[in-house]
Amino acid sequence: MIYIKKRFKAFFDIPIDNLRASPFLLQYIQESIPDYRNSVIVALDDVKRATSYAERLRLSIAVLHGKFDKQNDDDDQLDGRNSPPPTSSSSNVIASSRQYDAGLNEMPVMPAKEKPSLRVVGDVGGKIAICIDDMIDDVRHYVAAAEVLKQYGAYRVYVLATHGLLSSDSPRLIDDSLIDEVVVTNTVPHELQKLRCNKIKTIDISILLAESIRRIHNKESMSALFKNVSVED
Repeated sequence: MIYIKKRFKAFFDIPIDNLRASPFLLQYIQESIPDYRNSVIVALDDVKRATSYAERLRLSIAVLHGKFDKQNDDDDQLDGRNSPPPTSSSSNVIASSRQYDAGLNEMPVMPAKEKPSLRVVGDVGGKIAICIDDMIDDVRHYVAAAEVLKQYGAYRVYVLATHGLLSSDSPRLIDDSLIDEVVVTNTVPHELQKLRCNKIKTIDISILLAESIRRIHNKESMSALFKNVSVED
Protein backbone atom coordinates (compact mmCIF):
# COMPACT_ATOMS: atom_id res chain seq x y z
CA MET A 1 0.00 0.00 0.00
CA ILE A 2 1.29 3.44 -0.92
CA TYR A 3 -0.45 5.35 1.77
CA ILE A 4 -0.83 8.08 4.31
CA LYS A 5 -2.08 6.34 7.43
CA LYS A 6 -5.48 7.27 8.74
CA ARG A 7 -4.10 8.81 11.90
CA PHE A 8 -2.32 11.41 9.78
CA LYS A 9 -5.46 12.46 7.90
CA ALA A 10 -6.39 14.85 10.69
CA PHE A 11 -3.53 17.08 9.59
CA PHE A 12 -5.04 17.63 6.14
CA ASP A 13 -8.17 19.49 5.09
CA ILE A 14 -8.24 17.97 1.58
CA PRO A 15 -9.35 14.52 0.40
CA ILE A 16 -6.68 11.83 0.58
CA ASP A 17 -6.59 8.63 -1.47
CA ASN A 18 -4.52 5.57 -0.65
CA LEU A 19 -2.64 4.40 -3.73
CA ARG A 20 -2.08 0.66 -3.70
CA ALA A 21 0.69 -1.31 -5.35
CA SER A 22 -1.06 -4.68 -5.17
CA PRO A 23 -1.86 -4.80 -8.94
CA PHE A 24 1.87 -4.53 -9.67
CA LEU A 25 2.75 -7.24 -7.14
CA LEU A 26 0.02 -9.52 -8.48
CA GLN A 27 1.28 -8.99 -12.01
CA TYR A 28 4.81 -9.83 -10.92
CA ILE A 29 3.62 -13.09 -9.37
CA GLN A 30 1.75 -14.08 -12.52
CA GLU A 31 4.45 -13.10 -15.00
CA SER A 32 7.77 -13.50 -13.18
CA ILE A 33 7.37 -16.47 -10.83
CA PRO A 34 7.67 -19.70 -12.83
CA ASP A 35 4.83 -22.15 -12.16
CA TYR A 36 3.11 -19.70 -9.83
CA ARG A 37 -0.02 -21.87 -9.95
CA ASN A 38 1.89 -24.22 -7.66
CA SER A 39 2.26 -21.47 -5.07
CA VAL A 40 0.77 -20.81 -1.67
CA ILE A 41 0.34 -17.34 -0.17
CA VAL A 42 1.84 -17.17 3.31
CA ALA A 43 0.57 -14.82 6.00
CA LEU A 44 3.25 -13.71 8.44
CA ASP A 45 1.29 -11.02 10.31
CA ASP A 46 -1.62 -9.79 8.19
CA VAL A 47 -3.96 -12.65 7.33
CA LYS A 48 -6.47 -10.36 5.61
CA ARG A 49 -3.90 -9.10 3.11
CA ALA A 50 -2.68 -12.61 2.36
CA THR A 51 -6.25 -13.84 1.92
CA SER A 52 -6.98 -10.99 -0.51
CA TYR A 53 -4.01 -11.97 -2.69
CA ALA A 54 -4.83 -15.67 -2.51
CA GLU A 55 -8.44 -15.13 -3.59
CA ARG A 56 -7.50 -13.08 -6.67
CA LEU A 57 -4.77 -15.52 -7.69
CA ARG A 58 -6.95 -18.51 -6.81
CA LEU A 59 -4.25 -19.95 -4.60
CA SER A 60 -4.33 -21.55 -1.17
CA ILE A 61 -3.13 -19.80 1.96
CA ALA A 62 -0.88 -20.83 4.82
CA VAL A 63 -0.24 -19.08 8.12
CA LEU A 64 2.97 -18.97 10.14
CA HIS A 65 1.93 -19.45 13.74
CA GLY A 66 4.24 -18.41 16.56
CA LYS A 67 6.33 -15.43 17.55
CA PHE A 68 9.22 -14.00 15.61
CA ASP A 69 12.32 -12.76 17.42
CA LYS A 70 11.94 -9.22 16.12
CA GLN A 71 13.84 -7.76 19.04
CA ASN A 72 16.97 -8.79 20.84
CA ASP A 73 16.55 -11.06 23.81
CA ASP A 74 18.22 -8.34 25.88
CA ASP A 75 14.99 -6.36 25.63
CA ASP A 76 13.41 -8.77 28.11
CA GLN A 77 15.63 -7.27 30.77
CA LEU A 78 13.84 -3.95 30.56
CA ASP A 79 10.72 -5.05 32.42
CA GLY A 80 12.70 -6.14 35.51
CA ARG A 81 11.60 -9.77 35.39
CA ASN A 82 15.16 -10.99 35.32
CA SER A 83 16.41 -8.77 38.13
CA PRO A 84 17.74 -10.84 41.05
CA PRO A 85 15.30 -11.42 43.92
CA PRO A 86 16.24 -10.09 47.35
CA THR A 87 18.31 -12.33 49.59
CA SER A 88 16.83 -14.03 52.62
CA SER A 89 18.27 -11.44 55.03
CA SER A 90 16.95 -8.49 53.09
CA SER A 91 13.53 -10.06 52.66
CA ASN A 92 13.29 -10.64 56.44
CA VAL A 93 13.99 -6.96 57.05
CA ILE A 94 11.23 -6.03 54.61
CA ALA A 95 8.79 -8.49 56.14
CA SER A 96 9.47 -7.30 59.68
CA SER A 97 8.62 -3.74 58.73
CA ARG A 98 5.13 -4.74 57.62
CA GLN A 99 2.12 -5.50 59.74
CA TYR A 100 1.20 -8.44 57.56
CA ASP A 101 3.69 -11.24 56.78
CA ALA A 102 2.77 -13.57 53.93
CA GLY A 103 5.13 -16.19 55.32
CA LEU A 104 7.58 -16.04 52.42
CA ASN A 105 11.25 -15.98 53.30
CA GLU A 106 12.28 -14.80 49.85
CA MET A 107 10.73 -13.71 46.58
CA PRO A 108 9.78 -16.58 44.28
CA VAL A 109 11.76 -16.79 41.07
CA MET A 110 9.71 -15.94 38.00
CA PRO A 111 9.90 -18.63 35.29
CA ALA A 112 11.45 -17.57 32.02
CA LYS A 113 9.13 -16.51 29.25
CA GLU A 114 8.85 -19.17 26.56
CA LYS A 115 8.18 -18.15 22.99
CA PRO A 116 6.21 -20.71 20.99
CA SER A 117 8.22 -22.10 18.11
CA LEU A 118 7.19 -21.18 14.59
CA ARG A 119 5.03 -23.68 12.77
CA VAL A 120 3.10 -23.63 9.52
CA VAL A 121 -0.67 -23.96 9.47
CA GLY A 122 -1.47 -25.11 5.96
CA ASP A 123 0.18 -27.17 3.25
CA VAL A 124 3.40 -25.81 1.71
CA GLY A 125 5.02 -29.13 0.85
CA GLY A 126 6.38 -29.17 -2.70
CA LYS A 127 5.10 -25.64 -3.34
CA ILE A 128 6.39 -22.10 -3.83
CA ALA A 129 5.83 -20.03 -0.69
CA ILE A 130 5.01 -16.37 -1.33
CA CYS A 131 5.10 -14.14 1.76
CA ILE A 132 3.12 -10.91 1.39
CA ASP A 133 3.70 -7.83 3.52
CA ASP A 134 3.34 -4.05 3.38
CA MET A 135 6.88 -3.04 4.33
CA ILE A 136 10.23 -4.80 4.72
CA ASP A 137 12.76 -3.26 7.08
CA ASP A 138 14.31 -5.63 9.61
CA VAL A 139 14.43 -8.92 7.71
CA ARG A 140 15.27 -11.30 10.55
CA HIS A 141 11.73 -12.62 10.88
CA TYR A 142 11.54 -13.20 7.10
CA VAL A 143 14.80 -15.15 7.33
CA ALA A 144 13.34 -17.26 10.14
CA ALA A 145 10.13 -17.73 8.17
CA ALA A 146 12.04 -18.98 5.13
CA GLU A 147 13.85 -21.56 7.25
CA VAL A 148 10.59 -22.88 8.69
CA LEU A 149 8.82 -22.91 5.32
CA LYS A 150 11.59 -24.95 3.74
CA GLN A 151 11.58 -27.31 6.70
CA TYR A 152 7.91 -27.88 5.95
CA GLY A 153 8.69 -28.70 2.32
CA ALA A 154 8.47 -25.43 0.36
CA TYR A 155 11.08 -25.52 -2.41
CA ARG A 156 11.22 -21.77 -3.09
CA VAL A 157 10.45 -18.75 -0.88
CA TYR A 158 9.56 -15.29 -2.19
CA VAL A 159 8.97 -12.20 -0.06
CA LEU A 160 6.90 -9.42 -1.68
CA ALA A 161 6.14 -6.01 -0.21
CA THR A 162 5.33 -2.46 -1.28
CA HIS A 163 8.02 -0.61 0.64
CA GLY A 164 11.58 -1.90 0.88
CA LEU A 165 13.48 -0.01 3.56
CA LEU A 166 16.00 -2.84 4.00
CA SER A 167 17.96 -0.95 6.62
CA SER A 168 21.10 -1.90 8.51
CA ASP A 169 22.51 -5.32 7.59
CA SER A 170 19.40 -6.52 5.76
CA PRO A 171 21.08 -7.13 2.36
CA ARG A 172 23.67 -9.46 3.88
CA LEU A 173 21.06 -11.31 5.93
CA ILE A 174 18.92 -11.83 2.82
CA ASP A 175 21.91 -12.98 0.79
CA ASP A 176 22.89 -15.54 3.44
CA SER A 177 19.32 -16.76 4.00
CA LEU A 178 17.10 -19.39 2.39
CA ILE A 179 14.98 -16.64 0.83
CA ASP A 180 15.15 -17.01 -2.95
CA GLU A 181 13.93 -13.53 -3.85
CA VAL A 182 12.78 -10.29 -2.21
CA VAL A 183 10.54 -8.14 -4.41
CA VAL A 184 9.70 -4.53 -3.51
CA THR A 185 8.55 -1.45 -5.39
CA ASN A 186 10.59 1.72 -5.88
CA THR A 187 8.62 3.84 -3.39
CA VAL A 188 11.82 3.91 -1.32
CA PRO A 189 15.30 4.14 -2.93
CA HIS A 190 17.27 0.92 -2.37
CA GLU A 191 19.84 0.84 -5.14
CA LEU A 192 22.72 0.56 -2.67
CA GLN A 193 21.07 -2.43 -1.04
CA LYS A 194 20.70 -4.12 -4.42
CA LEU A 195 24.42 -3.76 -5.04
CA ARG A 196 25.03 -5.83 -1.91
CA CYS A 197 22.41 -8.51 -2.64
CA ASN A 198 21.32 -9.81 -6.03
CA LYS A 199 18.22 -11.43 -4.52
CA ILE A 200 16.50 -8.03 -4.25
CA LYS A 201 14.26 -7.20 -7.23
CA THR A 202 12.44 -3.92 -7.94
CA ILE A 203 9.02 -3.23 -9.44
CA ASP A 204 8.62 0.21 -11.00
CA ILE A 205 5.34 1.86 -9.96
CA SER A 206 6.14 5.31 -11.38
CA ILE A 207 3.30 4.98 -13.90
CA LEU A 208 0.81 4.79 -11.01
CA LEU A 209 2.21 7.92 -9.35
CA ALA A 210 2.35 9.81 -12.65
CA GLU A 211 -1.23 8.91 -13.54
CA SER A 212 -2.53 9.88 -10.11
CA ILE A 213 -0.75 13.27 -10.35
CA ARG A 214 -2.16 13.81 -13.85
CA ARG A 215 -5.70 13.00 -12.72
CA ILE A 216 -5.49 15.24 -9.68
CA HIS A 217 -4.04 18.10 -11.73
CA ASN A 218 -6.80 17.80 -14.36
CA LYS A 219 -9.48 17.27 -11.69
CA GLU A 220 -10.37 13.86 -13.09
CA SER A 221 -11.80 10.92 -11.18
CA MET A 222 -9.39 8.72 -9.25
CA SER A 223 -11.76 5.77 -9.14
CA ALA A 224 -10.18 4.06 -12.16
CA LEU A 225 -6.97 3.61 -10.15
CA PHE A 226 -8.85 1.57 -7.54
CA LYS A 227 -10.71 -0.79 -9.86
CA ASN A 228 -10.61 -4.37 -8.52
CA VAL A 229 -8.38 -3.24 -5.63
CA SER A 230 -9.26 -4.48 -2.18
CA VAL A 231 -9.04 -2.39 0.98
CA GLU A 232 -7.06 -5.24 2.59
CA ASP A 233 -4.15 -4.84 0.14
